[in-house]
Amino acid sequence: QVQLVESGGGLVQAGGSLRLSCTASGRTYAVGWFRRAPGKERDFVAAITWNVGYVHYADNVKGRFTISRDNSKNTVFLQMNSLKHEDTAVYYCAATYVNGALRAPSAYAYWGQGTQVTVSS
Repeated sequence: QVQLVESGGGLVQAGGSLRLSCTASGRTYAVGWFRRAPGKERDFVAAITWNVGYVHYADNVKGRFTISRDNSKNTVFLQMNSLKHEDTAVYYCAATYVNGALRAPSAYAYWGQGTQVTVSS
């Protein structure tokens, strides 16, 4: 089993920035970030592989969000800039052993507790 703990959420005005962190108890193939807005489905945000550092982004965050990792600390970060009201959601990090399908929630075996991000407008 892998335990994941997110932190860094909060309340921010539109146009502002937040940096989320996800610390894992061990490394898998990749870590992804997902979000779920009130009354909506859980959506893919970004993912990064531990070994090579290959990244994937959802189209609606590309250019605004940056995912990175510190392998020595088993920590993945999500830097969120130019935040919009539509970014308001609970953000979850998740770990997968699967090589591929990194945009699909079903590929991830382990999930963190989530951290709330609220963007005011």
